[in-house]
Amino acid sequence: MSEITRVLKTFIGYLKRPDLYPELGRKILKNTINRNNAFKGKEKTNSWAASKAVSQEEAIHKLFEVNSESFNHEFQDVLKQAGEKEKECPIKMGGAGALELIYYACEFSNAQHVVETGVAYGWSSLAALLSLRKRNGTLYSSDMPYLGQNGDQYVGYVVPENLKSNWKLFRFADKESLPKIFAETSGFDVVHYDSDKSYDGRIWAYQELYRNLRKGGVFMSDDIGDNSAYQDFCEKNEINTTVVEFEGKYVGVFIK
Repeated sequence: MSEITRVLKTFIGYLKRPDLYPELGRKILKNTINRNNAFKGKEKTNSWAASKAVSQEEAIHKLFEVNSESFNHEFQDVLKQAGEKEKECPIKMGGAGALELIYYACEFSNAQHVVETGVAYGWSSLAALLSLRKRNGTLYSSDMPYLGQNGDQYVGYVVPENLKSNWKLFRFADKESLPKIFAETSGFDVVHYDSDKSYDGRIWAYQELYRNLRKGGVFMSDDIGDNSAYQDFCEKNEINTTVVEFEGKYVGVFIK
């Protein structure tokens, strides 16, 4: 599919969904007036993140006082099946992230309520649900429709059917999904951000997620090196964060 065809299909997809018009307006501004917003402070933050970064294993041991080696052994079959599902998927989406970090954050907090932004194949959703099912907890996920790829049917593709009863999926942009989620429940045990990559989008969502995270809960954000939103948010709120280097990118995590 050419870039022009993809953009046209995406625009038509928006026009067919009046409930997504607010996000369409934000997209137009982001790609015209605010084009540099996605990279604001990137150089500063990558230097900062590199100076603080530890491995995923180190972070899990430091924050949650557990050894992460058992994760892949305990869930070997589930992870293998999920990997096979990803390979057979005809639509290309974001791959697996720091799954152990997500799982042990849920275990550490005895999570009953978890909220995440960004789903794609559903790898992060899978990691959270493997923990939540032990306590019959609920994962609330925000994910925009894949308007330009005909990929909606594949969102959460790697999540097994037996875990979906513990999952509520909201198919809007974060600015529409998160208020709906917070209206259903508040006082989340874990929040995980992996959606809008812009500086302004991150700052808005970080504030909302932090406000709805209980004391002692775990806050995580992927791809914090894209811009300085995460660093600026932590410094403004005097948060001592751990930075995890994972597959050439940085993940931010802290306990509130």
